[in-house]
Amino acid sequence: MSLAPLLDAGPVIPVHALAAMAAFALGVVQFAAPKGTLPHRTVGWIWVGLMAVVAASSFWIHEIRLLGPWSPIHLLSIMVLVLLPVAVVAARSHNVSRHRKTMIGIFTGGLVVAGLFTFLPGRIMHAVVFGH
Repeated sequence: MSLAPLLDAGPVIPVHALAAMAAFALGVVQFAAPKGTLPHRTVGWIWVGLMAVVAASSFWIHEIRLLGPWSPIHLLSIMVLVLLPVAVVAARSHNVSRHRKTMIGIFTGGLVVAGLFTFLPGRIMHAVVFGH
């Protein structure tokens, strides 16, 4: 394992990847920690900020080009940017069920599913974890 491929990439890729890794770690903490507490809300706001960075930074990453410079991952980023405010509004209006479902969906689609694709051969995270 070597961070060199990640750190040698353009500046937006390390920002994107590090924000995604931090969001993944905080997401796992959020799932395990008590809900509705001040720490849950504080970590939640940090997570929302990290996910916004992950989604927004993806628009400057064009490693996979299926439609011009865009790929299906960019549609996922749009979804994340739309659903983050939905989840926050749900939490603020005490709609716990909608908040939970939306956040789990963002975590699953925006981090787990998208993250698994970064480990395919030829991708930077594949090189980080498995070498060239």
